Amino acid sequence: MMDSFNYSGERFADIQILRYRLDGFENLSLKQKQYVYCLAEATLWGRDVTFDQMGRHNLRIRKLLEVVMDGITEEDDKQQVHALEVYLKRVWFSNGIHHHYGGEKFIPSFSPLFLRNVILRIDPCKLPLAPGQDVEGMMDELFPVIFDPKVSPKRTNKADGEDLVATSAVNFYEGVTQKEVEDFYAEKKDPEERQPPSWGLNSKLIKQNGKLREVTWKMDGEYGKAIAQIVHWLEKAREVAENQQQRDVIQLLVRYYISGDLRDFDSYSIKWVESHEGDIDFINGFIEVYDDPLAIKATWEGLVEYKDHVATKRTRTISDNAQWFENHSPIDNRFKKKVVKGVTANVVCAAMLGGGEYPSTAIGINLPNADWIRAQHGSKSVTIGNLTDAYNKAAHGNGFKEEFVIDKETIAMIEKYGDLTDDLHTDLHECLGHGSGQLLPGTDPDALKAYANTIEEARADLFALYYIADDKLVELGLLPDNQAYKAQYYTYLMNGMMTQLTRINPGNNIEEAHMRNRALIARWVTHHEPEAAKLVKVEGKTYLIVNDYQRLRTAFATLLAEVQRIKSEGDYEAAKSLVEQYAVKVEPTLHQEVLERYAKLNLAPYKGFLNPRLIPVFNKEGGVIDFSIDYSETYEQQMRRYSRDYSIL
Repeated sequence: MMDSFNYSGERFADIQILRYRLDGFENLSLKQKQYVYCLAEATLWGRDVTFDQMGRHNLRIRKLLEVVMDGITEEDDKQQVHALEVYLKRVWFSNGIHHHYGGEKFIPSFSPLFLRNVILRIDPCKLPLAPGQDVEGMMDELFPVIFDPKVSPKRTNKADGEDLVATSAVNFYEGVTQKEVEDFYAEKKDPEERQPPSWGLNSKLIKQNGKLREVTWKMDGEYGKAIAQIVHWLEKAREVAENQQQRDVIQLLVRYYISGDLRDFDSYSIKWVESHEGDIDFINGFIEVYDDPLAIKATWEGLVEYKDHVATKRTRTISDNAQWFENHSPIDNRFKKKVVKGVTANVVCAAMLGGGEYPSTAIGINLPNADWIRAQHGSKSVTIGNLTDAYNKAAHGNGFKEEFVIDKETIAMIEKYGDLTDDLHTDLHECLGHGSGQLLPGTDPDALKAYANTIEEARADLFALYYIADDKLVELGLLPDNQAYKAQYYTYLMNGMMTQLTRINPGNNIEEAHMRNRALIARWVTHHEPEAAKLVKVEGKTYLIVNDYQRLRTAFATLLAEVQRIKSEGDYEAAKSLVEQYAVKVEPTLHQEVLERYAKLNLAPYKGFLNPRLIPVFNKEGGVIDFSIDYSETYEQQMRRYSRDYSIL
């Protein structure tokens, strides 16, 4: 039976908007639905925080553009108006003025004169003026940020040899240099401390009167108004939680939001990772450090989820065998965990995305990030099944494989096994890869600095690539035969070598950590095993050809052993060498060819999601008796509603 749900939505710039469906939501009890709804509200209130973190002018620029759009008239130049609409949609999508993935600033196609003329006819009371500022002063401040390519050109700069703090636009630091940041947090660390807090995770580091000071993100501090709303809805969620474990988790999270104390965050993280009862779970807070060039400061993010019990059988099979995978990993025994603790994994349905997880989101998550908590208390992994399903449905029949895969036999193999092995690779990456291995005693968790995220993602991917070809997965019933893994090997290497280049503008290097990770693995393996896999020309087009899949597995094992050593020992120089040699540079001729071939397919290289709208259904007495789901909102309607109903900063 054909699926009639409309997954695909609007498209603009290099982005396509998708919808995801809340399968099984109707089977939740009323109390569970209320719990999801309250957690969803807490998720939506973090949006402004993420906007501000991604650049200190982002919130005011967003508000200015929204007011300007309201001031457009029939007499305005249609081309300029369209360019403004596209730019605003990009700002909404990226939580700011920099590309959500590549991090480069996107420059408007409308003119400063057009924007100025519209602004001057708007009531100044509606404009986001700074205290004591007039309209001219606002334009003098914001126009260079919007229009000048030299002002804040990169959200997160990772270029070797530059001051990564001074040249990054993220709003995590003010008036400080990279060396000052590194020295400030180095002084906080005690090499003998076995349970160190994640220093700097929830604060901005500034210099005032020549002295460094942290401004903490908490309820009576920075972002306090938004955090107060988050706390309000978390407390409402606590009243309708499924069980005492969930109530305890929320209580600790609220305590952390009030205190801003990172040891409270660790207490919450431990309670959260040990909480397994119930069908509903959530992520809410300052979590991932990908947007900080030094991997210290965390972006606010939110996710509400409920279990897919049928699909979770797959991930439970993996997590139940975590010790076997750890024991048989091709890494040095010094780096293996003698006892793997608390690895839990679920396939879930996302019910609400927010902050750094919206509109572009991960399809798999493994938390918490603190290495000592993972070692002592375990980790939780989720694969977000309804999002991967939406991606797969939207990609069906788009011509991509026919253009880039070398022959019909390989296409047929990918058609047969591709979706299954993609899901399994994500499961292995999140469930086991991130949770595997251990640091040697005395190794600083932050030793790899700007290269930490890339190395960690490579480690998890290599773990998954190595094991997806293992007969153990067939034995466990996770793969139908010992040939299926080849689909993942081919598509992974093709992506890392070629097709992910569709996401990079000509002349740019690879910046994003996940893209660097995939390039590192694909280029290292094909460099060291050119007879197993390489790029070839066929009728003027470049393709990946794989001649020996088992030799590839051996190469993945060799690289995994080295990447694990780098992390376990904190070998910064080796991490730098590996990343800079294999993960950063782009070959211009190949890049141009890939872009031209991809352009002919008329596909958007990036995708993101609209959230379903949860609407309470009331009885005559005003009591909630159910929740309906509205999938009909357009992208602009949803973004406008969020700006209207969830903007407080």
